[in-house]
Amino acid sequence: METGIGNFMKRKLIATSVSTIVTTGLLLFFSIQANPEDVYNQGNQFIGWFLFFLIYIGVIVLIYGNLVSIGVEYIQRKWFRQHDWLYVLIVGAFGSVIGVVLKEKTLAFYGMFAAILYAVIDKWLYKWASKNKRVKMLFLFPLAFLFIAWGYLQFISPPMPPFTKEKAVEFATDGSEGTTIEKFPKKIGKWEGTIDGYQVKRETNVQEKEDEVYMVTFTENWSKGSVKGYWILSYQVERGSSSASAEKGTMPPYYENN
Repeated sequence: METGIGNFMKRKLIATSVSTIVTTGLLLFFSIQANPEDVYNQGNQFIGWFLFFLIYIGVIVLIYGNLVSIGVEYIQRKWFRQHDWLYVLIVGAFGSVIGVVLKEKTLAFYGMFAAILYAVIDKWLYKWASKNKRVKMLFLFPLAFLFIAWGYLQFISPPMPPFTKEKAVEFATDGSEGTTIEKFPKKIGKWEGTIDGYQVKRETNVQEKEDEVYMVTFTENWSKGSVKGYWILSYQVERGSSSASAEKGTMPPYYENN
């Protein structure tokens, strides 16, 4: 027999942790597999979303799952002490309730799966505890699954397309509305025109600093009679990030009126 509230809580927390890790991992693994063609670095996506969903699923199992299991375990001790399979079945049925109420088949299925897995681990740990067996090895299985799933998804992911100069300029100018570079060419090139009597030339240029790391430069030259000036703003751009690098010259005077 299990003795002590400490062993009881330990059993419930281990069952919560393992069932949450496995259920979250399987849910995300098959979700990513359903739409693999547009996802690069699927393994990294898997780990990122896993950590996000683990919190939400873990809270549900920790609160709702444990309340259900404690209640059903109390009833089992009174009415069907020797029938662990019935305990597993009842807990599993309660696991699908949230999905059934929300009319979400996927949620109902994974809720039931998590509950059944929780119940099986719970009863397994109960018997191990009575024999003073160690349970650390139990955590190796879900962790090994996560590692294998990550490796497999990374392996089957389509290769990332090259990050070119054109892509760097597109990234640097994306969302530039309302900023000082919104009127510069959105592609490598020049624009010339007249603004408030000033002859203006705007140029968007890019140079590669190292492999797939670029310096995107926005240069503006203006003149009106003997008045001349220039303004240069540059950004260092690489895949997924852009940061201001340098600013030189003077802001054009006609910007105050536009």
